[in-house]
Amino acid sequence: MDVLIPGERLRRWEERTEIPLFAAALLFLACYAVRVLARGADPLLRDTALAVALAVWLVFVLDYAVRLVLSGERLRFPHRHRMDTLAMILPLLRLLRIVPLYNAVQQKREQPRLNLQARVIAYAGLSAVLLAFAGSLAVYSCERSAPGATIRTFGDAVWWAAATLSTVGYGDVTPVTPLGRVIAVAMMACGIALLGAVTGSFSSWLLQTFRRDDEEKPPDS
Repeated sequence: MDVLIPGERLRRWEERTEIPLFAAALLFLACYAVRVLARGADPLLRDTALAVALAVWLVFVLDYAVRLVLSGERLRFPHRHRMDTLAMILPLLRLLRIVPLYNAVQQKREQPRLNLQARVIAYAGLSAVLLAFAGSLAVYSCERSAPGATIRTFGDAVWWAAATLSTVGYGDVTPVTPLGRVIAVAMMACGIALLGAVTGSFSSWLLQTFRRDDEEKPPDS
């Protein structure tokens, strides 16, 4: 029987669990949405959503513990895997693990991979949608009852998230609570990163297309 090194065991664990854990992250987001948006709903529904969200969070904690053991890195693991650590603390960040999810799906399907530019654009687009929805929920939860708040409805929160992620920043609705502003800073940073990735990828695709056209053009007689 072959003995797997720690890194190989961790890789196999991630391949097997990436898709189920992403589905669990979507379930966590759904439960969080129920807690935030269904304020006047049946208390049983809200309590059930809370219980399911806590159960999913415990699954993430267990997954993190397994990763830590399988990696063989011990106390170095949190430092070397910061995103995993943040996702364990804030489960909504688990939704940003699009690249590992894509790789796990490709392992199960014998279809050609998308080219680099398409992957970057698809990753950025899906990440932006998930970030906008999660950020809208989070800032709406913080702001809706705050004195002097301009984000009073979930629609206001969605509008704010779209303007922030796109780096437009109209300023007509802005967070006033400390936690809301922390969320805003994080959304701004993510928006700049995603916009830069898409712009750079699209520019690279254009350059490759023009270069290929120039190479295929017949020489002047």
